Amino acid sequence: MSTDFIFAAVCAAATLIMIVYYMKCKKRLRAMIFGALTGLAALFILNKFGGNFDTELPLNTFNVIGSAILGVPFVICMVILRIM
Repeated sequence: MSTDFIFAAVCAAATLIMIVYYMKCKKRLRAMIFGALTGLAALFILNKFGGNFDTELPLNTFNVIGSAILGVPFVICMVILRIM
């Protein structure tokens, strides 16, 4: 299996999990905003301080949109792929 396939499968699974989670929440908008803010915060923290741990993630369109939609699970997947 290639790394790209694994990444796509994990992102698809995370997207489905987040959609199900948001649909079950009573306060959907609040949960979506909180998820986006925490994902963006994690991305910005890793961009700023990740170089100290060799896990720096660049701020590009893909990473910003992915972390805003999927939240922290996306950032974790990106770090795991960076380590691989």
